[in-house]
Amino acid sequence: MPVNFHDAAQARTYSDRDADPSWSEALLRLVDPRGLRAVDLGCGGGTYARELLRLGAAHVVGVDSSAPILDAARADAPAGLDLVRADVAATGLPDGAADLVLSRAVVHHLADLDGFAREAYRLLAPGGRLVVQDRTPADVDEPGGPDHLRGYLLEAFPRLRAVEAGRRPSAAALTEVLRRNGFDPVTTSSLHEVRRVHTGVEAYATELRARTGRSILHELDDAELDGFCATLRATLPPGPVVERDRWTLWHAVRPADPQRTSAVPR
Repeated sequence: MPVNFHDAAQARTYSDRDADPSWSEALLRLVDPRGLRAVDLGCGGGTYARELLRLGAAHVVGVDSSAPILDAARADAPAGLDLVRADVAATGLPDGAADLVLSRAVVHHLADLDGFAREAYRLLAPGGRLVVQDRTPADVDEPGGPDHLRGYLLEAFPRLRAVEAGRRPSAAALTEVLRRNGFDPVTTSSLHEVRRVHTGVEAYATELRARTGRSILHELDDAELDGFCATLRATLPPGPVVERDRWTLWHAVRPADPQRTSAVPR
């Protein structure tokens, strides 16, 4: 069944992890956070909000709707990070509160992408940047291999591929949503992000069985997940296991020219 992000048992499922340099390098190719006010929409355990601070953001507000997950994030929150419980499409934060809005692995959970885009636009000062990270159906279809372990999962359980593809916006679809809500320009790029390096296949299997930070695994029962872990033990070579996923990044700008924003819906 789908994951319940409001269940106390999920409190630390998106904590206890730091952003990998592969993510930070990709972000820096799009925007320099130094000195910026940032909002992380759907911040989860705060992994990427903390990284924005490490990269030099002046202040970060993390927004998430899950009280248990936010409580866990507060335990690890450094100075300069404020955490707010709210809907990502109705944060209650002031207009123009941010120079940078980040939203990672969130939009595929949302029914109203226009509402999300309008709120991100409202939060940004003119000239501000939005960076959205999520998988598209094309990302989902990448075959399994040592550099894309998630592909093994979708090959083992074809029904999960349909679940994933059905809830993921295409690059063009989300680009259109952002453009019709005032963002211009909107560009896309690919990212192969290292999520975690595990000491070996058994450490990787232990995290999979706990379903840590992977909502798709809640679609499997325990027997199915145990069987998949057994397949991984037979498939992966000895030694460290690098968990690397393919993502799409959307980089969108709230125009600084008022004439270009006059048609934005309110």
